[in-house]
Amino acid sequence: MPVPPRALRLIERLETLSERFAGLVVGALGLVMIALPAAETLARRFLDRGIPGASVVVQTLTLWVGFLGALLAAGRGKHLALATGEVLPEGWPRRSAALLRRATSAGVSGLLAFASWKLVEADMESARTLIFGIPVWWTELIMPVAFASMALRFAWRPGPGPQPWPDRAAGFAGLALALALGAVTAGPGLVGLLGLLVLLAFLAGAPVFIAMAGTAMLLFWREGVPIAAVPTETFRLVSSATLPAIPLLTVAGYVLAEGGAARRLVRAYKGFFGWMPGGVAVMAVFVCALFTTFTGGSGVTILALGGLLLPTLLEEGYPEGFSLGLVTASGSLGLLFPPSLPVILYGVVAQVPIGHLFLGGLVPGLLMILVVAIYGVTVGVRRKVPRQPFHGGEAFRALWEAKWDLGLPTVVVLAVASGYATVVEAAALGCAYALVVEMGIFRTIHPWRDLPRVLVVASTLVGSVVILLGVAMGLSSWLVDAEVPTLLVDWTTTHVKSPHLFLLALNVGLLVLGSVLEIYAAIVVLAPLVAPIGAAYGIDPVHLGVVFLANLELGFLFPPMGLNLFLSASRFQKPLPYLYARTLPFLLILAGGVLAITYLDIITTGVVNLVR
Repeated sequence: MPVPPRALRLIERLETLSERFAGLVVGALGLVMIALPAAETLARRFLDRGIPGASVVVQTLTLWVGFLGALLAAGRGKHLALATGEVLPEGWPRRSAALLRRATSAGVSGLLAFASWKLVEADMESARTLIFGIPVWWTELIMPVAFASMALRFAWRPGPGPQPWPDRAAGFAGLALALALGAVTAGPGLVGLLGLLVLLAFLAGAPVFIAMAGTAMLLFWREGVPIAAVPTETFRLVSSATLPAIPLLTVAGYVLAEGGAARRLVRAYKGFFGWMPGGVAVMAVFVCALFTTFTGGSGVTILALGGLLLPTLLEEGYPEGFSLGLVTASGSLGLLFPPSLPVILYGVVAQVPIGHLFLGGLVPGLLMILVVAIYGVTVGVRRKVPRQPFHGGEAFRALWEAKWDLGLPTVVVLAVASGYATVVEAAALGCAYALVVEMGIFRTIHPWRDLPRVLVVASTLVGSVVILLGVAMGLSSWLVDAEVPTLLVDWTTTHVKSPHLFLLALNVGLLVLGSVLEIYAAIVVLAPLVAPIGAAYGIDPVHLGVVFLANLELGFLFPPMGLNLFLSASRFQKPLPYLYARTLPFLLILAGGVLAITYLDIITTGVVNLVR
């Protein structure tokens, strides 16, 4: 029986109000997260003492912002997932995939809510406290509340068809079935069947965190271990001292993107490189690379800069195919430079010093930029693209206008390198810097009209990354208990005798996986498995990290599923086969750069060894 229209409107109204409330809370907590580390840095500098409990508060707020952001991402369909939903044929295949995706997402989220509540109940009986005597279970409450809300959102959100009620019925049926199964004793056949369903749902486009959490809970369930082990490991995020840098730098990148930094950077680089042979192509490469260091994700770079750079390249006389390939390929450059989020996330997951990773990535990052820039110069000369005369006044005026945008990475790098601030404090200073620049100097972001929206958009990315990292810790816990990393190390070292052969296999594997997994998902899933194998071969952990990230950067262009290919096809309305052909030269050039980085470890370790 259908729900009366009045009741339906009331439910939808409550959903809208809850999302707005979550957005307001996320915005307020985000501002506190920015203020506390920045104030801590200044207090230690000028008052010779810090703020008591500031780091613990910021780490706890990261958990809350992450889970509220994950809730917002669930409502907006922004969780990281395979882009397979649109690939399936119209009709019953796509319809069946949508129903399986909805039922599995709702069911796994419901079980996570139940497991999280068991964790809260256990800590209610303990006397554990955080700073200022706050009970630990108070901070844990966000997990069952957010997971339960996500379960309802996954079940309730209208489907793509004209009749959403069958979809909603499937979602609530999946939720009820999952909760019922939680009371049943696990059997090998049942665990195998449910594992197959989770895998199919993942391939059908269910969020990556759903697949990882579902797999982890099934594995613990099979061993007779309470599934509360998964949220227990998730709560360990609070103990990560560097994790708050992720939301802080994400906000900084989105603030700059919203404030028009792309336009100012294009003007500045064009003024200084436009006179060179192929100078506009060089400009496009450097702007994309710099912008990616701000945003940490090539998707934002292509979407934000594509509309500016492609017309500019075409107006200068570059072929359309080359221009599309250049913008698509350059969208993944810059991931190795500070303050790139993937580098920070890899450091957190693989437990490698983040400062050393950034130092190790400087020369490899420049190498990747240079090989693409040289190709751009070659095409410019061959096509006799006209060069614009150098006007010193215009170039320096453009540079002067962009000086504040260029100052963000400078602030972060100098704050960390000088020992003035920790990584989190430097990220908070960078975020505060971006807010002051865009709201106070350029005034492109209104503090009441625009800033809340920017904070909410940034929080959806933060939420999708934090919750993925949290459930990955649960899965990693089972893998460690089952000694899977040890078994992998033993098998690999027995069958693969040469470190170089291992690195070659890693190149190929990460290239393929990097094309189908979002980079944050690839890091949290693969880094804990790859790091111990690299250590067994005596490979420097910084070198391994840079090779790992450079290969994932290349995976953005690898057909048929590379993320940049899909984003570029959507942004420029071009068919995928056309983009496959146009990006192939860039894929081969960048592959040569990745191989050089992999086998000439001096490129990575040379700079790091100077400071060790």
